[in-house]
Amino acid sequence: MSNVTYLVTVSGPDRVGVGAELFAALAQVTGTRGQLSDVAQITIRGALVLCGEVTVDDTVSADDVRAALASRDISRAGIGVQVDRVTPDESGEGGRLLVTLLAARIDAAQLEGVFRAIASVGATCERIVHLASYPVDCYELVVRGRDHLALREAVTSVAQENGVDLAVQRAGLHRRAKHLVVMDADSTLLQDEVIDLLAHESGCAEEVARITESAMAGDLDFAESLRRRVALLEGLDAQVLDRVRERLRLTPGARTLLRTLHRLGYVPAVVSGGFVEILAPLLAELHVDYLEANRLEIVEGRLTGRLAAPIVDRAGKARALERFAREVGVPLAQTVAVGDGANDIDMISVAGLGIAFNAKPVVREHADAALSVPYLDAVLYFLGISREEIETA
Repeated sequence: MSNVTYLVTVSGPDRVGVGAELFAALAQVTGTRGQLSDVAQITIRGALVLCGEVTVDDTVSADDVRAALASRDISRAGIGVQVDRVTPDESGEGGRLLVTLLAARIDAAQLEGVFRAIASVGATCERIVHLASYPVDCYELVVRGRDHLALREAVTSVAQENGVDLAVQRAGLHRRAKHLVVMDADSTLLQDEVIDLLAHESGCAEEVARITESAMAGDLDFAESLRRRVALLEGLDAQVLDRVRERLRLTPGARTLLRTLHRLGYVPAVVSGGFVEILAPLLAELHVDYLEANRLEIVEGRLTGRLAAPIVDRAGKARALERFAREVGVPLAQTVAVGDGANDIDMISVAGLGIAFNAKPVVREHADAALSVPYLDAVLYFLGISREEIETA
């Protein structure tokens, strides 16, 4: 005796109780002769498509399945019922990946390009979830295919051509486990570059800005660039630090991101090439307990133009992420790193999910995902968190 599989598809106007009727009929079919092997449902504006797959022994025919459905009178009120015998689709075998698409607005032509890319490598889309429609459009696709590398390359290429931000990740329950989310500060959590604000106070803004730009583009070693910039602040009154902190602007969506992470049990952290003296009081207000950043040397109330501890550079940021993960008790696969500059590359590379946020091309090349929208809370969509969940949290 062998097994057969039947796919039952119920479609039409949604109504109360149709799910209970379908599963009662499928329970009647399976009994001691088989099992329910898969279920899927989607409802859009009252239009229902509900599928149930049963695997039973070959004494059960398609007519037996139809008779069980008829006994429950599911077909009334304009609902159609279809029964198909199905066989495993070898082209669909393989593991699942999550493909997240995000843009200010995603249209049908952009989706066509992505789905053609998926088909071009022999993969199929099993499920589509519309995570958000404002302030950005975001869809999450569950894609099954054998060659994950080819799939990643194909969808990344077409997403770039169509102006769509993209993340490709492995599927699994780890998406809902506790995560450590580590962010850069300057131009990521904050709209500002702190040292540029300090330079403005000391009258050397143009010179510092030129060094900053070279460092963020990867043209100048970060540690050396930081020493040069801090040296230009020699003699600055330490009281200026309070004034600069008051001028800091959070990136749009930053408060929403932090609030949602806290309420969903995730752990936010900041690893920055900036300065503890500026960031620590601000992060205490935002209830961020994990911070790694540089320290300014202050003597008799004035900046000396030197740093008071080893520099938190590109490699130091990655080490800080790994240390925080150990302290929080999560594997690196459940860490997320978000940054914009060249000194974030190691941190982004070592994290389970590295996100380039409005970043330079050199950073995007090393990231798993990239965001070009100005809202930091868009990071939540790459964790599979919908707009509805964000607002509920």
